[in-house]
Amino acid sequence: MDRLRSLSALSIACLLLAGCNKFEHKKPDATKGVVTGTLLCADTGKPARFATVTLTAAPKPGEKSNDEAPLPASETTITDLDGRFRLEAVPPGHYYAFATLEGYLDPALGIDPAKLLALPSDHERHQFAIDQWKDHLKNVTVSVHKVADISLEIEPAAEISGTVSFDDGSPAIGMHFQLLRKTEKGEMATVGLPLMDTWSIHALSDGHGRYTLTNLPAGEYAVCTLMPSEAENTAPRVCLGNTFRKKESKTVKVQAGETASGADIEIPLSGLHTVSGTVSALADGHGLNHATLRLLYADDREGARETSLGEDGSFSFDYVPEGKYILAVTSAMDAVQKVSESGNGAEPASAKTPDDIHYADKEIPLTVLDDLSDVNIAVSAATPDKPPVQ
Repeated sequence: MDRLRSLSALSIACLLLAGCNKFEHKKPDATKGVVTGTLLCADTGKPARFATVTLTAAPKPGEKSNDEAPLPASETTITDLDGRFRLEAVPPGHYYAFATLEGYLDPALGIDPAKLLALPSDHERHQFAIDQWKDHLKNVTVSVHKVADISLEIEPAAEISGTVSFDDGSPAIGMHFQLLRKTEKGEMATVGLPLMDTWSIHALSDGHGRYTLTNLPAGEYAVCTLMPSEAENTAPRVCLGNTFRKKESKTVKVQAGETASGADIEIPLSGLHTVSGTVSALADGHGLNHATLRLLYADDREGARETSLGEDGSFSFDYVPEGKYILAVTSAMDAVQKVSESGNGAEPASAKTPDDIHYADKEIPLTVLDDLSDVNIAVSAATPDKPPVQ
């Protein structure tokens, strides 16, 4: 998701390039209201310059949001050199205002994503996000042809920094990161929401393997580096303490305004293997064209990796550490092809149709001590009274 955290950089780019309509100044509108104000840095008392100020509308029952952020932006602008901001032509209503700037607290990183995504509706998710971040939001009521003037502050955030290297001493460049924060119940919750794209945290290690994770609330964190991959859930990971297991990761505590340095991670170059194979129909042995495969640690079913099945029924996991696993196949099916109306030939069906053939879920134990290239899984067709778990 990281729209909220990326708005500051985007707003400055839009300002410099005179683009991005959502950051253009609106013309006054007598049928709407105006919101003005000043944004200050709580630690210095100085104006927060070129920060992003966002209004999110108060949640309404039955709402459906097209914005994937937990606090969807109704109106957005950036501050000037004096920390001032002005939003013209704001529709009347009740809003919450907040601001983001690099080095200061980011709402997107302070919300528990597991609890958020478990909620069934946009309204409940929006209300949950507001409740989670209520101490950092300002109530704003906008009336027709009136100016609502408010004062906002942003608070300094915590940072975690370190290096990522391979065990031969060379820097690990371009690594992504996964961050987990300890909850009040002692559980480790993922930080950030991979909604708009495939990464919860957008920091990358630089040309020297150095990284910094910014804009964090104070807390106790586990850090994992993710090797390049298409998505977070498919990426091989190595966590602080040089372990492949999130639950075995060392943690680091950091306070607001502090930087916890020395969070270094080393990636092994040996002992990693490839696991590949096929998923086929038990009845006739043909390869399926759709399934999700998850590699789980055998002792507690912690997710190690995830991938999708290729159109020819093949799959592959790279950089798998030695150990015992469970390989789970779910949502297996033969997705039918349909002929396009334009006559350009067959193209994938845009949605599941009654002609799709579904298959039962299946799990097999797997011990990885070397490369495995012949892991072949045959699945049976799902019966109508026992549909597969989707």
